[in-house]
Amino acid sequence: MKRTFALVLMLASGMALSAAAQTQPAPAAAAPAAGPTKIAVIAFQLAVAQTNEGQRDFSDLQKKYAPKEAALKTLSDEVDTLTKQLQSQGASLPQAEQANKAKVIDDKKKQLDRESEDARNDFQQDMQDMYNGLASKVYDVMQSYAEQQGFTLILDISQQQTPVLYASNGTNITKQVIDAYNLKSGVPAPPAQPAAAPGSQTAPKPAAPKPPATH
Repeated sequence: MKRTFALVLMLASGMALSAAAQTQPAPAAAAPAAGPTKIAVIAFQLAVAQTNEGQRDFSDLQKKYAPKEAALKTLSDEVDTLTKQLQSQGASLPQAEQANKAKVIDDKKKQLDRESEDARNDFQQDMQDMYNGLASKVYDVMQSYAEQQGFTLILDISQQQTPVLYASNGTNITKQVIDAYNLKSGVPAPPAQPAAAPGSQTAPKPAAPKPPATH
C-alpha cells in the first residue's frame, strides 16, 4: 500500500504532457518556398521543458502540490500501520473488533484512492494548461528564428516514432531556440540543484509534449 503523491505526480505529468501532444492541431500547409530547401531539426518537447520559464513553472507546480503530497503520504502510512497491527493482533481480537478494524482500513484505502485520483486529475490539468501556454510562445520564437536563419522546413525529433532517421548536429536548433526564448522572456536560469548523494536516485523528468503548431 506504499504510495506517495510523488508517484501520482510523475504519472499525472506524463499523462498530461502526452494528452497535450495529442490535442494540438496540425499546422496548415505553407506555400512552397523559392530557392533551395534549408532544413533543421528540433526536439521541441525538450526545448519547452528546458527553457528557464518552463523549469521555473514546473518547479512552482511541484511546490503547489507538496502539501497534498505530504497529506497523502501520511494517510498511506496510516493505512500501512493499521494493516500491520491487524495482521499481528487479529488472532487475539474478538471477531467483531477484527471486522471493525478491517472496515476502518478499507474506508481509509478508499479515501486514499479517491484523493489520489482527484490530485492526479488536478495536477494533470494544471500541467497541460502550463505547457500549452508556454509551448505556444516557444513556437513563436522558433518560427522567428527559422525565418531569420532562412530555414524552410523544421522537423520535430521529440517523438520516438519521428520519421527522421539521421540529422547532423549542425542542423539541430534546439539549444538555439531555448537560448532565444530565454533572452526574450527575461526569466533567469533556475538555481543549480545540489549534487545527489552517492547511491541516491532521482525521479526521471517527464517528456515534454509536441508543439501547438497552430501557425
